[in-house]
Amino acid sequence: ERDDEALVLKREIFARWVALCGISHDRTILTGHNLAMSLKIQGLFDEARTLVRDQLLPAARRSLGTDHDLTLCLNESLAGILAYNPDRTRDRPAFESTPTAIRAVASTRRTFDLNTGDEFAR
Repeated sequence: ERDDEALVLKREIFARWVALCGISHDRTILTGHNLAMSLKIQGLFDEARTLVRDQLLPAARRSLGTDHDLTLCLNESLAGILAYNPDRTRDRPAFESTPTAIRAVASTRRTFDLNTGDEFAR
């Protein structure tokens, strides 16, 4: 029950940030990420995926850039949401998360100059 109450509050806070500053504001994106992780924890994978993939990631890429730490974190979170969704094979490939994870690793390595020459660094 407390998780449900917390989720209601997180949704409300995110909506207020969107209304106040817009979806592309870094604080709005961070608040949205917190909401998405709560959705994932509660098993609401489709809603979490939609929030991250369709709203937060495009906003973060546009306003913060592809190599910003929050954008990288969103990429990693999307990979986790996709990987741990128990229904992922119902309407999408089971390995949809793999390309997302590979892109997240490559971008992180590029950002922090961690390229090692392996296939993920390309």
